[in-house]
Amino acid sequence: MGKIGYVGVIFLGVLAFLGSVQGQLKLGFYDQTCPNAEKIVQDYVKKHIPNAPSLAAALLRMHFHDCFVRGCDASVLLNSSSTNTAEKDSPPNLTLRGFGFIETVKSLIEAECPGVVSCADILSLVARDSVVTIGGPFWRVPMGRRDGTVSNSTEALLNLPSPFFNFSTLQARFASKGLNVTDLVLLSGGHTIGIAHCNPSFATRLYNFTGRGDMDPSLDSEYAEVLKRKCKVPTDNTTIFEMDPGSFRTFDLSYYRLLLKRRGLFESDAALTSDSTGRSIINDLLNAPVSKFFDEFAMSMEKMGRIEVKTGADGEIRRQCAVVS
Repeated sequence: MGKIGYVGVIFLGVLAFLGSVQGQLKLGFYDQTCPNAEKIVQDYVKKHIPNAPSLAAALLRMHFHDCFVRGCDASVLLNSSSTNTAEKDSPPNLTLRGFGFIETVKSLIEAECPGVVSCADILSLVARDSVVTIGGPFWRVPMGRRDGTVSNSTEALLNLPSPFFNFSTLQARFASKGLNVTDLVLLSGGHTIGIAHCNPSFATRLYNFTGRGDMDPSLDSEYAEVLKRKCKVPTDNTTIFEMDPGSFRTFDLSYYRLLLKRRGLFESDAALTSDSTGRSIINDLLNAPVSKFFDEFAMSMEKMGRIEVKTGADGEIRRQCAVVS
């Protein structure tokens, strides 16, 4: 066989492998083993999220942070031990919340179908159903993910996109997870329902951008003054601010409009408009009905939900999401 033939075989082998991994995720995965699983999740979410709508953003963020470290395997839910600091105790994850919500849903499903439904699938479903409950887009959640057994704080630092990243660094980090620039812009759109703490998220942009007590020149000056009135000192790590002021409870296009006005809260938000491709994607979204954003966000979420998943005999099915079985 010639060199080209060998390359073709290898290429086809890679495609087959990728197809087999993704093929093991499927809609209705639990139809025979736990047919009420999705309804249990949906019922609990619909009952409780309307009373705490800001939790939808928190659960969406948790899903994102899970998938970017070791894939979508619920490793972000594991507790630290005396010999290991887990992802949830890594600096980027210290403001995550909603762990108790996930654990409660898991207990309800365990009561119905012990040892069947993974925490990774539950987190994926809860994130989707929470967003839908507050009026956001629906996306398909094919299931069959298995839970990971490793969770390491350092890996969170090395894999999660930082709010301080510029465009090229963001692009590289997303590409390492199989996501492109379109996915980057669309998934960032989840910030339309987000909130952030002054420190460490954006205080540097207001008070010490280059280490000389200056402000980030890419930030609209009027918006900066609004932020300073709320975040009075750069060390404030308790005050929170809406990422989409005036619209943060609504899943809409307002976040992107603010970016074009230089009113993105994070450096990584502002970075989306610093690249011609990113800016073009934003303009295309703003020149179309919000349904286009919903449809494309849904496609990127489904794509993200497939990152490095464990299926088949890999991983395990935890009985409690915070501890390895």
